[in-house]
Amino acid sequence: MEIRSTPIKDVYELYPKVFKDARGFFLETYREDLLEKHGINTRWVQDNQSFSVAGTVRGLHFQHAPHAQAKLVRVISGKVYDVCVDLRKDSPTFGQHHGLILDGEQHNMLYVPAGFAHGFSVLEDAVFTYKCGSFYHKASEGGVIWNDAQLNIDWQVEEALVSEKDQELPSLEEFVKQTGGGL
Repeated sequence: MEIRSTPIKDVYELYPKVFKDARGFFLETYREDLLEKHGINTRWVQDNQSFSVAGTVRGLHFQHAPHAQAKLVRVISGKVYDVCVDLRKDSPTFGQHHGLILDGEQHNMLYVPAGFAHGFSVLEDAVFTYKCGSFYHKASEGGVIWNDAQLNIDWQVEEALVSEKDQELPSLEEFVKQTGGGL
């Protein structure tokens, strides 16, 4: 597995080695020892999976401490544009985002540490799965609106299909006021 740094500290892109032959393919989707070499020591406690149609935008979501979630995200089939936003209060990259295409053919993954908002847009109908470092805790849910002008994320979809709940999330500026500066 190849693990690449990103412009945002502690966020990593992962590219597994895929073994293909006439029967299909095989790959390792998780290797604790390789992640630990990059300082990723997350204890995974929950796996989630969703299916979304093309044009869907989900996010930008997070959980407040002490239930903040690190995530290891990937696409089983289809293609998404995956985005994480640094909301760590004292981070030099606070308010910056990193995005990349995850797809079921490349099998790449993204490690998103706790303290980030996370979301994705669906470029092709997709089955999306992710490991979580903390259990889901409804009372700790939070988020930043997906189309925040300050973040200016290009979600790469023409018409976004967004849930009512996600359309009511605060802007980054409102989030900063509400939290006193971040997570």
